[in-house]
Amino acid sequence: MFKEVYTKIEKGEGNPRWNALDAPDTQLYPWDEKSTYIKSPPFFETMTKDVPAVGGVKDARVLLYLGDSVTTDHISPAGSISRTSPAARFLAARGLTPRDFNSYGSRRGHDSVMARGTFANIRLLNKFIGKAAPKTIHVPSGDQMDVFDASERYREEKTSLIVVAGKDYGSGSSRDWAAKGPFLQGIKAVIAETYERIHRSNLVGMGIIPLQFQPGETADSLGLTGKEVYNIELPADIKTKQVIDIKIDNNRSFKAIVRFDTDVELAYFRHGGILNYMIRSMLQN
Repeated sequence: MFKEVYTKIEKGEGNPRWNALDAPDTQLYPWDEKSTYIKSPPFFETMTKDVPAVGGVKDARVLLYLGDSVTTDHISPAGSISRTSPAARFLAARGLTPRDFNSYGSRRGHDSVMARGTFANIRLLNKFIGKAAPKTIHVPSGDQMDVFDASERYREEKTSLIVVAGKDYGSGSSRDWAAKGPFLQGIKAVIAETYERIHRSNLVGMGIIPLQFQPGETADSLGLTGKEVYNIELPADIKTKQVIDIKIDNNRSFKAIVRFDTDVELAYFRHGGILNYMIRSMLQN
């Protein structure tokens, strides 16, 4: 069926207006750097041909300190683009007026817009802030700012990021950008009490480490404030559901379960995510 349909298109059959469109005759898609709808994705920019050594997360800061039932709607860019959001400022800087901002769904092919829309939900309840708002605290300075802006400041400071959360992190409908967006914001790991099954798997697929507090333990019971510096060390021979130590300030530590639940997920993580895994598999074949 695929060959039958596309053979007709190649032969010029079908819609004459489609056939009359001017299209470049190139093997690769010619990305338009001025486009605000579609952009070459950055997921392979740091990829190497060989599989890297397993690494943990060193001297990480908490970007968001969340409670229970944080859904993919809280995380993922969705709906209209607020005029005061980082995504709106990005588009305005490129000459667009608010009437042309459109929705995140329409711009899902542009990672710079979608990264700015991650954790931009006005109903996001971050314990750093104490009320519903798409805001967080840049911990070293104490400055309150939009989540994306804080992630960019941490990136400039070369600081890795994690998220601390409660029960049912990532519940709701499955959204790919609920994992891709945090990856683009520099989030390396999530520590939660429990996960929604598909979202946990999607995090692994983006190379983000899903960690789970041990049964009966929570961020509150461990006395965590979210303002600590976190060091997550993964052994080179990491196993599924292995328990590891997470070290924080003042020589304190606690144990957490690494939620790589299958050997396949371990393979994805070792490659830096499912995208890198697929590309390396294609190169080998």
